[in-house]
Amino acid sequence: MSTLYDRMVGVIENKVTPIAGKLGQQKYITSIRDGFIAALPFMIVGSFMLVFIFPPFSPDTSWGFARGWLDLSEMYREQLMLPFNLSMGIMTIFISVGIASSLARHHDLDPVTTGLLSLMAFLLVAAPLKDGQLSMQYFSGQGIFTAIITAIYSTEVYAYLKRNNVTIKLPPEVPSGVARSFEILIPVLAIILTLHPLNLFIESTTGMIIPQAIMALIQPLVAASDSLPAVLLAVLVCQVLWFAGIHGALIVTGIMNPFWMANLSENQAAFASGEVIPHIFMQGFWDHYLLIGGVGSTLPLAILLMRSKAVHLRTIGKMGSVPAIFNINEPILFGAPIIMNPVFFLPFILVPMINAVLAWFATDLGLVERVVSLTPWTTPGPIGASWAANWAFSPVIMSLICMATAALMYLPFLKAYEKQILEQEAEQEQQAGDAKPVTA
Repeated sequence: MSTLYDRMVGVIENKVTPIAGKLGQQKYITSIRDGFIAALPFMIVGSFMLVFIFPPFSPDTSWGFARGWLDLSEMYREQLMLPFNLSMGIMTIFISVGIASSLARHHDLDPVTTGLLSLMAFLLVAAPLKDGQLSMQYFSGQGIFTAIITAIYSTEVYAYLKRNNVTIKLPPEVPSGVARSFEILIPVLAIILTLHPLNLFIESTTGMIIPQAIMALIQPLVAASDSLPAVLLAVLVCQVLWFAGIHGALIVTGIMNPFWMANLSENQAAFASGEVIPHIFMQGFWDHYLLIGGVGSTLPLAILLMRSKAVHLRTIGKMGSVPAIFNINEPILFGAPIIMNPVFFLPFILVPMINAVLAWFATDLGLVERVVSLTPWTTPGPIGASWAANWAFSPVIMSLICMATAALMYLPFLKAYEKQILEQEAEQEQQAGDAKPVTA
């Protein structure tokens, strides 16, 4: 067993870790991740407004408070939807600017100017003008992949032109703001002369503008991202990287966020129109069923540690239990430790994977409501699960079941590790006693 573990660690350290390290520092992945993080506050508030507009009450309720809320929502539906439409409804605008601004720092470009250039590039291909009005169809989830591509393209064009001195340079005496305005003129022209003709050509040959064509090409990947194998693969990669000491969640969420946002947009549209909600695997599913207490679902482990007979483990449990409530578990990961600890390898990997299977089938069978809202990842598991599903009660039960499953799986491994620690503590006490000077 020890030899097998040593081989596994060797593969992780020599093969997986270098690749994951490079991937985690890759400028496009980090920029996409930063762009979604920048847009997150707007999307969370927008999602909350959707839940407020469609309260979790039966349409036939006779309870006065609920009836009044439903009637108010129906009467002022258009006005109440405005904050949602201008936050979640235009998420790609925030994401486009955020990605380009982050990528600009890798090229020593001005983030504001680069973000505005990216916004223009996105609008140029994703906001067709008809009868004097711009279409907002691709400002939501359908335009996410277009926003990512145009943000990267426009920033790279700007960086290339500046690197090769293909810009208008003004004397040093000119204020920096004015100098940047002239510096961006040629990149703006380059973006217009490349993207606009390309969009017209694709539309004339396929009948689709660029966002439609991209979604048609990417649709198989979007569909595959909302499947149980995709969930299990994402969890496995995240857990293995974290076990090696690499922040696997940042890498996985950086890759999955575009798919999650596209699917969330479809779920919200279906929810608002009263249709069947189509997608299961969202960030709310990831955060509140698979990562309860942080990566590895370690909140139940933290509670178990608090009752440990070993002083070291009990102390770590007390220190880590409160942060774990808010899905912050570095004290547990590095204090117990779990990272690179062979005793905890199996439960650390298997707990979120088994919970993924349980939560997937429960949701697929209609026993648990699906995610329609974006929630902060620090929201405690049962609360966040309910919030994400429009305050339904079934996700609370599912989250508690996942916590119980995690506790049952961690317990035997914790007992084995506790035995080792108790032996070490007893040996240390004995050595400390032998070291005491003998007095006459």
